[in-house]
Amino acid sequence: QVQLVESGGGLVLPGGSLKLSCAASGPMYAMGWFRQAPGKDRKFVAGISRNGGHTDYSDFVKDRAAITRNNAQDTLYLQMDNLKPGDTAIYYCAADSDEYYTITFRDPNEYDYWGQGTQVTVSS
Repeated sequence: QVQLVESGGGLVLPGGSLKLSCAASGPMYAMGWFRQAPGKDRKFVAGISRNGGHTDYSDFVKDRAAITRNNAQDTLYLQMDNLKPGDTAIYYCAADSDEYYTITFRDPNEYDYWGQGTQVTVSS
């Protein structure tokens, strides 16, 4: 059973930065970050293809986030800058096991594995 373990969440001041990490127990293909705020649906944040050549961002983090991956270490990252209180949510890592190298997905149903989530709180 593949496991995804997120880390790097915490409390940050508005305007601050965080870098989230997601360690996978084995090689994954398309990967992504989603977030869920209290009482809200889970939303796509960013995605990246297996080869790293294709990335996709939601409008609400575009220009403030960077998704990257290190396939040698089976690790996914999300750097987020200029954080806002509206970014407060549990952030989840997701991974797809289908062997696509150049695409990523916004639809959570495309992902086979999910981490347990890491809390990000943006507050003064």
